[in-house]
Amino acid sequence: MSSATVITGADLQKELQHRIDNKTKPPGALGRLGEIALQAGLIQQTLNPVIRHPHIIVFAGDHGIAAGGLVNPFPQAVTAQMVLNFVNGGAAINVFCRQHDIQLIVVDAGVNYDFGDTADLKKLVHAKIGYGTRNYLEGEAMSSEELQKAIGEGGKIVETVFGAGCNFIGLGEMGIGNTSSASLILSFITGIPIEDCVGRGTGVNDEQLEKKIATLKQAYRLHQDPIAHSPDPLNILRRVGGFEIAMMTGAYLKAAELKMIITVDGFIATAALLIARAIDLTVQKNCIFAHTSGEQGHEKMLRYLDARPLLNLGMRLGEGTGAAMAFPVIQSALNFLNEMASFESAGVSR
Repeated sequence: MSSATVITGADLQKELQHRIDNKTKPPGALGRLGEIALQAGLIQQTLNPVIRHPHIIVFAGDHGIAAGGLVNPFPQAVTAQMVLNFVNGGAAINVFCRQHDIQLIVVDAGVNYDFGDTADLKKLVHAKIGYGTRNYLEGEAMSSEELQKAIGEGGKIVETVFGAGCNFIGLGEMGIGNTSSASLILSFITGIPIEDCVGRGTGVNDEQLEKKIATLKQAYRLHQDPIAHSPDPLNILRRVGGFEIAMMTGAYLKAAELKMIITVDGFIATAALLIARAIDLTVQKNCIFAHTSGEQGHEKMLRYLDARPLLNLGMRLGEGTGAAMAFPVIQSALNFLNEMASFESAGVSR
């Protein structure tokens, strides 16, 4: 059957599986690579899925809760400092993107800093919703208008890279305190007790972890009744989320709509996916889960999503680094589908 033939639905899945099984190898010998190749073909609706102009987009934002240091050992100012590090090419995500020829885009979603002319406009997308969210210990993290604007901005940024020829995307983040926001989102979405969702984030010690858990329990109690009354995922995001998480939510929704392959990074990136998936269940069909984070809540997220990540390297850096590390594995899966000989073409006996 010609790859130019239009095939859809069950017929496409059947033909893709036949191509995978007919390569010169024992059935299933390439393990998960076969699953990835099948998924990519179904996402792109083709027998010959390819990756074009891969991008990782890092969304950065600050959280009002972090200003008081109750949940974070490092000061809020580190968010802006790391954004400048991204722009200047010095972070881990820069290294991995250069290694794998992935285009990196950095977005100011809501950093508590005025970058002005200190960051090259070509290297930093200025999409600031505000100078950090409000403190969710005192009320809602953001207004409905801010939330909708952030989701819309995330979608527009994905549309822009898609329009430039990108069909493969990974999402990363930077924001001091955002593991706390992700923990609350996990708890409210899944019903897992908040103390079982909280991890060490950027390396808190035992005493700081106890304070972090106590603080997040207080936040949970404040928002528990309003969320129970209106369990809309956007209500959860508005109350305890971050601008970078909201933009990632919009980015997931738009990327799935555009039939892009989405590589899901770690704890915060998966928290945004929990929201996006609660809005539209079909988003997950486009997602390949890159790795299992060293943050304890991430394993619970993956179990809830029934997701099997490709890697388990004990990473918990964020920035989209896990997505970048998984990229060559995904590329290899597509390469074997498109380039490996079949039994017939190679003259190999079954």
